[in-house]
Amino acid sequence: MMRCLRMQLAAVTLAGVTVSTAMAAEITIATVNNSDMIIMQELSSQWEDATGNSINWVVLEENVLRQRVTTDIATDGGSFDIITIGAYEAPIWGAQDWLVPLEDLGDAYNYADIFEPVRNGLSANGTLYAVPFYAESSFTFYRTDIFEAAGIAEPQEQITYDQFAEIIAAVHDPNNGVYGTCQRGKAGWGENMAFVGPLVNAFGGQWFDMGWNPTIDSPEWKAAVTYYVDLMNAYGPPGASSNGHNENRALFADGKCATWVDATSAAGYIFNPDESSVHDRTGFFQAPKQVTDKGTGWFWAWALSIPASSKQADAAKDFLAWATSQEYVELVGNTKGWVAAPPGTRKSTYDNPEYLAAAPFAPTVLNSILAANPADATLNPVPYTGVQFVAIPEFQGIGNYVGQQISAALAGQQSVDQALANSQQFAVREMTKAGYIK
Repeated sequence: MMRCLRMQLAAVTLAGVTVSTAMAAEITIATVNNSDMIIMQELSSQWEDATGNSINWVVLEENVLRQRVTTDIATDGGSFDIITIGAYEAPIWGAQDWLVPLEDLGDAYNYADIFEPVRNGLSANGTLYAVPFYAESSFTFYRTDIFEAAGIAEPQEQITYDQFAEIIAAVHDPNNGVYGTCQRGKAGWGENMAFVGPLVNAFGGQWFDMGWNPTIDSPEWKAAVTYYVDLMNAYGPPGASSNGHNENRALFADGKCATWVDATSAAGYIFNPDESSVHDRTGFFQAPKQVTDKGTGWFWAWALSIPASSKQADAAKDFLAWATSQEYVELVGNTKGWVAAPPGTRKSTYDNPEYLAAAPFAPTVLNSILAANPADATLNPVPYTGVQFVAIPEFQGIGNYVGQQISAALAGQQSVDQALANSQQFAVREMTKAGYIK
């Protein structure tokens, strides 16, 4: 009986990566419902077939995913063996010993191939707690045919948001089903605040001053959020307060948006002829600035990690070693087309001539990711790191609340002044409760 229960380890090679096999294990993976993760889910049967293990997939909308995994890991719930988290959660949760260290994924796992800023963003005290599936900054997608028809040249330098608004007004054509711009409106610290946060940076604002006092009721925040609400109400699609990344990506791919400032990682979808009707009519330029160019392009990495509560950590590590490897990137390129390969994580991807030929956006994406500086993302000094988020545990609750207030202002349910006043009051209360404000 004991022999039957003992794990019998062997090894196989899968897509060039040696992974261990054992008595069949089932692992539960919680991930987000974006295109890159859907591809991972589709291809994962190869790992299952090679190892004899099986996967129970829990695929969720971004806000729901964050709520579920945060609750589970904070309560040591043990519902998941692998969770999809990002550059916000990984260092915080790793430092609290909520995650399994990932320094031992095998000799074949090429850690040195991962871009250093990406690895650092997923580490705590020099230890890697999540491995990157893809990384991103943000830039502006635009319709080249619409710009050409309007006599607008692609900006060669970083334009201001005021200049951006003038362009949007010129290309707005709702009678023909094309809106001037599509920006995130769905509430959430990783949804609408991923756009609003860098917008506030551009207008010279910040989340906190050097004493950790919230500054959400400042003139800079009011100018930025008023600009956003006015812009979207004048030139955005109907129901914009319900649109997040996935909804806007679909709108742009269907030809409904003339401009869109969002994740560089979406370029693989937008330029993919199998997914996008505008793949051959899309260009890109830097996300705009305003009074400063600091913090105008965000930094993010979607990554895979193992909760300390997992009972299948060995099988989970095998999956991570496969799904985030150089060989997995090549598998996606060879089966789904190189334009769909996960971007932003590995040097080898950007040394691959097949990827560079299929992805005209690749150099710009890489430069945007490497240029993002979470340690210097605001006009004035601040006590925190982060571009579109603040790297403290309390930010998730504060960011979600502020996102709800701004989404309500966008929907016309309250004024911008009321949204910012409510947000300031909530942030002061939370920061006082947490001991930041004495």
